[in-house]
Amino acid sequence: MDKIAGNIRKVREHLAAAATACGRNPDDITLIAVGKNFPQDCIAEAAAAGQRHFGENRVQEAAGKIPHLNVAQGLTWHMIGHLQTNKAQRAAELFDVIHSVDSIKLAQKLSQAALAIGKSLAVLIQVDLGHEATKFGAERSQVAGIAGAILDLGGLRLDGLMTIPPFFEDPELARPYFAALRQLRQSLEDERPGLLGRGHLSMGMSHDFEVAVQEGATMVRVGTAIFGERRLN
Repeated sequence: MDKIAGNIRKVREHLAAAATACGRNPDDITLIAVGKNFPQDCIAEAAAAGQRHFGENRVQEAAGKIPHLNVAQGLTWHMIGHLQTNKAQRAAELFDVIHSVDSIKLAQKLSQAALAIGKSLAVLIQVDLGHEATKFGAERSQVAGIAGAILDLGGLRLDGLMTIPPFFEDPELARPYFAALRQLRQSLEDERPGLLGRGHLSMGMSHDFEVAVQEGATMVRVGTAIFGERRLN
């Protein structure tokens, strides 16, 4: 527990320093601890250390953790991995925020599921800026259409955008992707004020979150820097 707590403290210190250096309030940035491939006892240790926002990449893995961990009040769960439409119902039941909406069809499935359980589900649109075969997301040209469709769906609250840039050893090389997402948010808001709700930018991971913060991230998704190297299933 001391190790995980210490790692969280270090990440928060780096996050705060990055925010302060560019004139931002660190409190405006949400740290999401990503528990992919880590057991629920690691998540529980992070929660005991004061961490309140957690991310998972797969619905099936999350289903084995969240019901057992929600005895701890005040935890917020973020779905940050690719979401298939046939998993939308279970995802709506488990999570508070879905970062990976990349189509109108998926949004419709989440809306139906949220309405069925009387839930208001926050969603972000995942934007594909890196065009890598192994990653997902909507094309830039599709985002406005998906956003408009979400506004007409019940049970969903559109709150911003998410992206996953290519991995670079030098985090500075990710900067143009983070800047592009910020600029896309601005152009969408200029065209239709309020379109993106709280206007979140979910971007930045363990190796590049400080650069993401400098470019306007309001949510960073950090796993390795908190929990250590990923354990294989």
